[in-house]
Amino acid sequence: MQLSKVSFRYRRRGPSVIQDADAQLAPGDVIELAGVNGAGKSTLLRLLAGLARPTTGTIAGRPEIVGFAPDRFPTAQPFTVTAYLRHMARVRGGARWEPWAERLNMDHLLNVPLGELSKGSAHKVGLVQALMAEPGLLILDEPFAGLDAGTREALPAIAAEVAARGGIVIASDHQGGLRALPVVRHWSLVDGHLKEGTAAPPQESEDREAVVAVTVPAAELHHFLTRMRAEGYQAREIEETG
Repeated sequence: MQLSKVSFRYRRRGPSVIQDADAQLAPGDVIELAGVNGAGKSTLLRLLAGLARPTTGTIAGRPEIVGFAPDRFPTAQPFTVTAYLRHMARVRGGARWEPWAERLNMDHLLNVPLGELSKGSAHKVGLVQALMAEPGLLILDEPFAGLDAGTREALPAIAAEVAARGGIVIASDHQGGLRALPVVRHWSLVDGHLKEGTAAPPQESEDREAVVAVTVPAAELHHFLTRMRAEGYQAREIEETG
C-alpha cells in the first residue's frame, strides 16, 4: 500500500490538514499513529480506509477488505447489538461475528439497543464489525479508549494475529497499547506532516473520566439521556433524596 504526496483540506481555500504525506505499507505492518488533539489523525485514518478522498496525491494498493473502528461508534441506529451485527455480517457476505463477540465478552450486550450502550460497550461493537470479515487493512481510531481491562489486554494479541496472516494494522493510539508488539512502527502527525520515528511516551492522563451532574426539566429527561448515550457517554437518572 502506497501513499504518494497525499494532502487533504476540508474546504477549497482552507488550510491543509494533511500535507504531502508519503509512506509505504507492507503486509504484516503494525502502525502506531500519534499526534496532539486536532493534528489530523482521524482524517488520515479515514483517507487510508477509503472513507475520504485526498485533495491531491494518491493512495494505491489498498487491500480489498478494510475493517474500520471509529473512535466513537455511531449508536443512533434502530438496532440491538445482535441485529446490527447480523446486518453487517450480511453486508460483508456472511462474515461470522459470533466468535468475535464471544472473544470480547459481549454476551450480556447482545440484546441491548445500540442507543443504550456505554462508550466502551459501543466501542466493542465497532471492533467486532471491523474484525468479522478478516480485513487485510484494519484501522482503529483510539481503540483502547473506554474499554474494560479484559478487552484492553486482548487487543494487542488480536492486532498481532491480523499482522501474522498478512494484514496491515494502523491504530491512532495515545495510550501506547500496541507498543509492546515487536513489529510496531511509529508514525506521528506534526503540523500536517507525516513523520516516522521513535514513539512518544503514552499519555494515559487523556483517558481519565469525570462525573458531571446536570439538571434538566423532567419533561426533557428521556430525550437528554437518549442523546447523551447516543454520543457515547454513560448517562443515568439519579433519584433525589431528602
